[in-house]
Amino acid sequence: MIGSDMTGALDGLKVLDLSRILAGPTCTQLLGDLGAEVWKIENPRSDGDDTRKWGPPFVDDAQGTRTDLSAYFMCANRNKQSVSVDIATSEGQDIIHQLAAQADVVIENFKPDGLKKYGLDHASLLEAHPRLVYCSISGYGQTGPNRDKPGYDLMAQGFGGVMSLTGEPEGRPMKVGVGIADVMCGMYATVGILAALRHRDATGEGQHVDLALVDSQIAWLINEGVAHLTTGQERARRGNEHATIVPYQTFEAADGHVLVAVGNDSQYVRFCDFLGRPDLAENPEFSTNPARIVNRSKLLKIIEGLLVERSMQEIIDGLEARKVPVGPVNSLGQVFSSEQVAAREMKIDMARDDVAGDKVTLIGNPLKLSKTPVTYRRPPPHFGEDTEDLLAWLREQTSKGA
Repeated sequence: MIGSDMTGALDGLKVLDLSRILAGPTCTQLLGDLGAEVWKIENPRSDGDDTRKWGPPFVDDAQGTRTDLSAYFMCANRNKQSVSVDIATSEGQDIIHQLAAQADVVIENFKPDGLKKYGLDHASLLEAHPRLVYCSISGYGQTGPNRDKPGYDLMAQGFGGVMSLTGEPEGRPMKVGVGIADVMCGMYATVGILAALRHRDATGEGQHVDLALVDSQIAWLINEGVAHLTTGQERARRGNEHATIVPYQTFEAADGHVLVAVGNDSQYVRFCDFLGRPDLAENPEFSTNPARIVNRSKLLKIIEGLLVERSMQEIIDGLEARKVPVGPVNSLGQVFSSEQVAAREMKIDMARDDVAGDKVTLIGNPLKLSKTPVTYRRPPPHFGEDTEDLLAWLREQTSKGA
């Protein structure tokens, strides 16, 4: 809901955000969407978050001049106040300590012990403010032989194994097309912070939440990871095929590609009916999913030959009529112009009167809460635009002894 006055689930929660790039900002944007007040601390020596320069594309101002609002930065930084603070200075460190005294949550993604020299590490701030929930995100976590190595999404996907599962069987290992290790780490961080807040509210005790990009990526290896642990054997890349369900993949049609996901044997019977080949459902080589796995290559060659002669729409209409899961492979243009995206409010506009068109267009939050819906209160900020206001508020709070 854009511009809503409704109270979010996390209304009143104050988050001191020392993170940048994607994993930490993904977490704090989600907390902000749920109603938290987020203070995004940005380094004046680098003109703010690194992703402000990760473009094009960038948003232009009304005069057509490039702004510091890159598409990459905007994807994870709405509902935040941007505050310019140099934590390498004693003055900046004092400001962070004062803000920490007012905050419920601190989140950072420096290298392990990287904030220790500034007195802003978890041990220092939790000693001074024992009710804080302090979340650290790093490449490999706070422990282990790799703790001091830099962590980027690409390295996490490589080290954590998902690249070995992604790509064509005879091709190179491939990363996922977006920074999914960062995003999922941000999601796990959100869950950890909310759990720690639940504990804090019950006991008055804060704690340190330690997240690693690699750990979170390994966690979502899910069935393929457990299959390896069960068998001791390496798992193969299968392109768009599924490791343990057949047929479940992309197929070439006469005019493009479709997705077919036959999840059980009854769906497979109906799929074969559409193909005009009921014998494929009766044949013991293909009648059960375990049998189809064993005889994957033989069956897929038959299916591919039958589907390539039909149009995408014919396949989609025919399988939907038989309640067999099927769908298109959409471009991003098709995604964001779809009626489904409009109905689910997954594309939103946020007003900014200092940019061309007086708005920025963003991806919506997928959470649909019936009593405390997400809200979009602040568009992604320019670097440091809230510094004076927040520091004035902080001086006021300090003078009150709050």
